[in-house]
Amino acid sequence: MDLIDRLTKPAGRAFGKLEQLTKRATRNISRFTSGAQKGFRNIAFGALGLVGAGHAIAGAMQPALEFNKALGEVSSLGVLDGELKSLKKSAFEFSNQYGTSATDFVSASYDIQSAIGGLASGELGEFTKASGVLAAATKSDVGTITDYVGTMYGIFDKQANAMGKANWVKMLAGQTASAVQMFKTTGSEMASAFSNLGAGANTAGIAMNEQMAILGTLQASMSGSQAGTKYRAFLTGVGKAQEKLGLQFTDSAGKLLPMTSILDKLKGKFGDMSKQADFDTLKNAFGSGEAVGLIQLLAKNVDGLNSSIGQLGAQKGMGKAEEMAAAMVDPWDRFSASVRNLRIQMGNLLLPVLNPLMDSMAAGVQTLSRWGDMFPNLAGAVGYIALAILGFVGVMALLSLTVGIAQIAWAGMLVVWTLLTPAIWLLTAGLNVLKGAWAVLNIVAWAFPGFLIVAALVALGVGIAAVVVYWDELSAALG
Repeated sequence: MDLIDRLTKPAGRAFGKLEQLTKRATRNISRFTSGAQKGFRNIAFGALGLVGAGHAIAGAMQPALEFNKALGEVSSLGVLDGELKSLKKSAFEFSNQYGTSATDFVSASYDIQSAIGGLASGELGEFTKASGVLAAATKSDVGTITDYVGTMYGIFDKQANAMGKANWVKMLAGQTASAVQMFKTTGSEMASAFSNLGAGANTAGIAMNEQMAILGTLQASMSGSQAGTKYRAFLTGVGKAQEKLGLQFTDSAGKLLPMTSILDKLKGKFGDMSKQADFDTLKNAFGSGEAVGLIQLLAKNVDGLNSSIGQLGAQKGMGKAEEMAAAMVDPWDRFSASVRNLRIQMGNLLLPVLNPLMDSMAAGVQTLSRWGDMFPNLAGAVGYIALAILGFVGVMALLSLTVGIAQIAWAGMLVVWTLLTPAIWLLTAGLNVLKGAWAVLNIVAWAFPGFLIVAALVALGVGIAAVVVYWDELSAALG
């Protein structure tokens, strides 16, 4: 107990000195690592600021870059600058009016220019605008409608050239939008129908509005592709059918009569054509069941078909398409499109300033690359210096990490020492109490009379035992 008591104070002083030395070392290391951390923080903030500025500039210029890239693709097809300016104007006007992307508008014009040759001044913009309006009116994507317009021009090119391509594409948009509304179909289905039909009906002299009415009526009970297939089967077999049936389906010029006239003649010969014998006869005459299916479907309502043909023929412009498209415009889309177009226009104003700067930076990088090839030793020395700097930075980072871990460990040890200190105090106090109790016990023991009596008896017993053991020696000595 005395040993423990003597070790407590020196140990406390030793731990105190150790704590002072540790605090002094910690302050020095903290001052050192603090400078390193500030340096890393400045590097991080500087790098983030630089990257952020670069991304901000790139983000601000991105709409203009994408728009100009689309214009460049159209220009690669040989489109003149005047036509590009007209296309650019049409793209912004259409985007602001219908809330669509001006860049997508220009991209669609690339497909139109590829599919349709010989577009005069302003016609590329008109074709693209008509395609966009029709896509919005019929709830179809621009790409599908662009392909549809190209297909229809391939079929009706003579009519388009005769009446003017711009006027023709407006009529196409108006009639297609009306057909979609009348027959509850979509622009994509109409495109599939005409793709399967091909140019057979136009070659036979059938007007575009009649073809649309027939295909639209058929789509009440089938898809657009099926409707086109049935109509094509009918056109393939109608020439032979008139000979086998003894009916005349062409006029004096050899052109095919309107579908309503053909249906009236067939109904006059076969009635409602609901009998199996009538079906077999017609199938044998036209050469396929697809053609007979078309006849049976259309013959149910010849008057309705005739009315539909007239309504579609009355559409000479794309007013109906614009009306339907305007009804679907979202004001929020218009606002977003207007903001995006403003960014494009602002970017186009800044590009003449930024492009030379980017060219200079690219030239500078190329110069450095060329110097690296010309002076490999110098380039190697620069690389070593850069590597040494990066290595020193890595060492500083590792040291900062190590100090951080050590600080966390020292903080934990201080917590443990703080928790143990009260226990040591209690142990010391208990030892002091025990030491005092032991001293009191000694005093009491020596002061108690019974203790002296017991000691005397013990001494007497020891003396008697000694007399017995050494009796001979004692007798001789006494003698």
